[in-house]
Amino acid sequence: MMRTIRPRRQRSARLRTLLAATALAAATALTMSACAPQIAGEPLRATTDAPAEPPAPVRKSSNVQIAPLAQGQKPPQFILFSFDGVGVSKNWDLFLDTADQVDARFTALMTGLYFLTDQARTKYRGPRHRPGEAAIGFGGTKADVVEQIEYLNRTWYDGHEMGTHFVGHFCAGTRHPGKDWTTADWNHELDQFFSLMVHWRQNTGITTGPDLAFGPDVVKGGRTQCLEGTPKTLFPALRQHHMTWDSSMDAHKPGIFWPTKERGIWEFPIPYVYSPALKHKQTALDYNFWYTYNGAKNDPKAAPKLRRIVKQSYDYMYRRAYEGNRAPLVIANHFNDWSGNAFNPGTADFMREACVRPETVCATYLDVIAWMEAQDPAILAELQKLPAVAVDAHT
Repeated sequence: MMRTIRPRRQRSARLRTLLAATALAAATALTMSACAPQIAGEPLRATTDAPAEPPAPVRKSSNVQIAPLAQGQKPPQFILFSFDGVGVSKNWDLFLDTADQVDARFTALMTGLYFLTDQARTKYRGPRHRPGEAAIGFGGTKADVVEQIEYLNRTWYDGHEMGTHFVGHFCAGTRHPGKDWTTADWNHELDQFFSLMVHWRQNTGITTGPDLAFGPDVVKGGRTQCLEGTPKTLFPALRQHHMTWDSSMDAHKPGIFWPTKERGIWEFPIPYVYSPALKHKQTALDYNFWYTYNGAKNDPKAAPKLRRIVKQSYDYMYRRAYEGNRAPLVIANHFNDWSGNAFNPGTADFMREACVRPETVCATYLDVIAWMEAQDPAILAELQKLPAVAVDAHT
């Protein structure tokens, strides 16, 4: 995987419209109050009533029915969409809007750097790195960080899960990358992530904009930078931070299969599956599709072809799982507009089509875990023993 590149920030049309509408409503109310007629015999008095507070936002509820399967009953076909980094971009709007249209939920994997302005960068110190050192960009200006908080809040209230993509994004090729980290290093990085999340106002001096709508207690899993780390070193740190799942490891075998617990953590590996568009096995992650295609070289003219490759690969994975073992489908993506934004439209096309199919639920990791833990252990064990699907062109 390539390092996540912070997309250029753009305030979304939806957010701009919402802010403009709020200002217009306030101005209209003020004008109507000033022009109200005086009642005969009554002195004209200025009202002292405070304006009504807008109703508090309500978070969208889960879309997963938690109930045990009967013997022989098929499970739902779960699809787990997740996005590494979640920096502000038009693609964040694309997936928020698409998910809303089809009642899908996804998991937003937050990068801790985006809670810091560029000026406050020294508030972060990665494992065995200097203060302010990172492999990707920080959060930009104060206005940029406020916009990031606004998007995170909208994502939370839309019912999506919040996870971690850690902080410094130190991958192979950088000094002291994640693949070399010890459990103490992972603990340090997670301590940094949660501190940056909780203390973003103090760290940046930002006093405007909304507070973050959720706390660190909702973050129960994540994906490491560039899929680095091992269960032996990473999972003890996850447990120490009260986390329950991970989606960072390469699959230990080809195909799509039911997740299991390892060292006390539910592991949802990145699938290594057959792609009919490529005619060979492929790690099903956007950057890996790109690297397979042309070595991850920027070629916007190839975007339509890459979009077809991604969509056809996901369609094949879905069909094999739906008709076969019904194992949860992990769709790992970024908001980056690599190679002419080649990958996000194909993933959104897949979300738009697959999430409305019968017996299919596009859900969060936490909800799928809750569903699995509600099952009779014997029935769940049977599912976990089913052979993998999408291993080749025939199974």
